[in-house]
Amino acid sequence: MKIFQFTKESGTHISKFNSNFVMSRIARTEEPAHIGCVHLDAGGVIGYHKAVIPQLLLVVSGEGEVCGEDRVMHKINKGEAAFWIKGEYHETSTNGGLTAIIIESEMLEPAFFMTLK
Repeated sequence: MKIFQFTKESGTHISKFNSNFVMSRIARTEEPAHIGCVHLDAGGVIGYHKAVIPQLLLVVSGEGEVCGEDRVMHKINKGEAAFWIKGEYHETSTNGGLTAIIIESEMLEPAFFMTLK
């Protein structure tokens, strides 16, 4: 498991076309991708299971804990993302609740755009 950042501070300021914003690039896929949003209430869990394809979980609100196959839990906060490779067992849980975007794709490589925590 790897944990990345997509915070405002890790992004790039965009001024093209008279714009004024910060973009934190996340991923580019050449293969089809499944993108979803998960809402875990307080005490919620995405149980320990095998990643069918590479999977990226991006926390957009709240905080929780994630683990890979070693089952060592790591705190994850808003603006951070956990990445699991195909076949890797993993789990996500939260005490206070969290909302996350999940991206799944065969050719997902978040290290091209995001920095490691």
